[in-house]
Amino acid sequence: MSDQLDTHQKALQINLDSAKYGVFAEIGAGQEVARWFFRVGGASGTIAKSISAYDMVVSDAIYGTASRYVSLERLESMLDREYTLLVERLASSRGDNTRFFVFADTVAARSFKRRDETHGWMGIRFQTEPGAGPSDIIMHVRMWDRENLQQQEALGILGVNLIHAALYQHWHPEAIINALLDNLSIDRIEVDMIQFRGPQFARVDNRLLALQLVERGLTNAAMFMPSGELVQPADALHKKSILVERGSFRPVTRVTADMLHRAKAQMVQDPKVAGQDLMVLVEMTLKNLNVAGKIDHRDFLDRVDLLGTLGHPVLISNYGEFFRLASYLFRFTKLPIGIVIGVPTLKDLFEEKYYGDLEGGILESFGRLFRNDLKVYCYPLKDARSGAIITAGNLQVAPHLQHLYDYLLENKFMQPLRDIDESKMSIFSRDVLQEIQSNTPGWEEKVPEQVARMIKERKLLGFKG
Repeated sequence: MSDQLDTHQKALQINLDSAKYGVFAEIGAGQEVARWFFRVGGASGTIAKSISAYDMVVSDAIYGTASRYVSLERLESMLDREYTLLVERLASSRGDNTRFFVFADTVAARSFKRRDETHGWMGIRFQTEPGAGPSDIIMHVRMWDRENLQQQEALGILGVNLIHAALYQHWHPEAIINALLDNLSIDRIEVDMIQFRGPQFARVDNRLLALQLVERGLTNAAMFMPSGELVQPADALHKKSILVERGSFRPVTRVTADMLHRAKAQMVQDPKVAGQDLMVLVEMTLKNLNVAGKIDHRDFLDRVDLLGTLGHPVLISNYGEFFRLASYLFRFTKLPIGIVIGVPTLKDLFEEKYYGDLEGGILESFGRLFRNDLKVYCYPLKDARSGAIITAGNLQVAPHLQHLYDYLLENKFMQPLRDIDESKMSIFSRDVLQEIQSNTPGWEEKVPEQVARMIKERKLLGFKG
């Protein structure tokens, strides 16, 4: 956009604003954010202190011990200490006409010793009015540049974007998110977790922020717990076996719950999974969330409220293909991963038209999907016309793909789910949604009891009663 400020202009605007004054505390990749404010001139109008405690002993002496130095725990201790000191020292002399802030980051950037995936935590604690209680914006970032200097540059730009958006757009959370990657791209740096806290954001639903991170292209996936708390996926999924169910969940039905229950019972019998910590996820893609050509935020919140009754974390992603979802999950674990799907989705997996953008076509897709220890668990389907039960064991695919299908089935890459209650096979979420909206008698029997109660009490998904 033509009216978008560049990084230099943003830093200079803050430096020239005498009503804003703060501290910069940066660990890990140099003082890349503070450097912008020194570089553009007028830094004395903005920076009360700039600090970088690289040595672990020194860092512990200032901020207290931490289990990990690049962590949310360390970032919070930095914000706590620096903000407390700032207010204690300067509130009496300039607190009546100054909005104080503290910016902090702790980063593991690429170096001679570190060549693997690099990441960091970044945040700002700030006042919206002189003397007001502080609010926070906390986020986790991943850096994709291959050279250290490029990573430092990207961190500096992102930090300036965060500070500028917090100080000048704090009334508009969506605008803050939109501004974070100004003069950057997801190819360079990714924001995969963000939290808004404090009095300024008391009415902000952080689950919507997770959706907006994906929707606005700051990340390809974001995750939150049943409570609504956003979490950093690498922390939540690290070294865990994972079972994931993808769907629109409009609404959650008894089949939704049964698919997870049966797949989990089957997966834990795998010797590689038995005794391991199994993380069960429900996932919605942007395509799943698209209704009538757009994503309705109220509809999204209705769905995740209902999903919360299942007690599992929710993943929002932009991974249309299952092999891309699998690659994402394998970033965080080498333990087995299970994906539970229904027969119609399994049939779609063998439609070659979906793989035209891959040089290796369907073979490349399956090679990427079934690497490591990934299994697909398939829920059967009752044919509406004939009443026949279609399972992964008897599904027919294109004749020239049947040998491939049989190979995957015989080697247990794909597994039919067992012991399914036949009465549940005729429940489809699209039909249940119509019944809810028209209040057709008996719809309550097709969804879990808690889901039916919540829909009625809060009039979700178009229920009018």
